[in-house]
Order: sequence, then structure tokens, then C-alpha cells
Amino acid sequence: MLLVLCKSYFFQVGACIVNSENKIVGIGYNGMPNGCSDDVLPWRRTAAHRLDTKYPYVCHAELNAIMNKNSADVKGCSMYVALFPCNECAKLIIQAGIKEVIFMSDKYHDSIEMTAARRMFDLAGIVYREFKPKCNKIIIDFDSINSRPSQKLL
Repeated sequence: MLLVLCKSYFFQVGACIVNSENKIVGIGYNGMPNGCSDDVLPWRRTAAHRLDTKYPYVCHAELNAIMNKNSADVKGCSMYVALFPCNECAKLIIQAGIKEVIFMSDKYHDSIEMTAARRMFDLAGIVYREFKPKCNKIIIDFDSINSRPSQKLL
């Protein structure tokens, strides 16, 4: 079996907080709040009524990473995120004391929310930069786990 993950096929929003030693101190992904079933609340992007979309319910990856931290605080840490943070997440990042945001995509760059986020980051002295990967896909060959390297007989 061969699993191929690439940007155009798979794009789940996630966040990872690392300390000054690049050790992971918090992770998160977009999801419903604890106790709110994914099966009951909508995951649609569009609907006739906003309450029938995911937007009023979903906790963003940045929020979950900060809430799921495994250290006393994340002050001075860096956050890696799939998407440039929205204005609401920018407020949380600033309040948590995170000093740097490294993002993969800024596809909503011109939106009001992202403009407000950049404005707040600039005022608070938060460094933000785009992550430039060395390759555009990751291939994991799960069959190789079960195979043994060939050995030469002497």
C-alpha cells in the first residue's frame, strides 16, 4: 500500500507549537468543541443559513494547540500553522505570548480577517513568515515496514 499526501489532495488545518529547543509543546487541529458531536453539527462550507455551516461551531487549530499545551505556558514559542491565522486566532496567539508564526498557505490573504490579523501581529511584534518546503509531497510506503532488508550470505 502506498499513501501519498500532497497539498492538492489533502489539506487539513493543523497547528503545532514548539519551544526554543524545537520541542513540541502543543498541537491542535480544526474540530468541534469537546462534547459536541461531529455527527450532529454541520461540516458544510455553504448553506442557506449560516447556522447550517461549520463556521459558528468549529474551534480553529490555533485555539486547540494553545488549549492542548503540555507546558505551563507557551510564551516565547513558535507556532507552525497550515493556514495564516484569522483575526480571532491572532488575538489568542498574541495573548498566549507566542513570538513567531510560520504558515504554509495564505490563500485568504486579502480578507478582512487576515488583514486584521497581520495588523495586530505587526503591532504586537509577532514575526510571521511563510514556510517554504523543500518538496511538495510526502510518500510513505507502509509495506516497507514489514519487509526486511536483503542480506548477503557469506
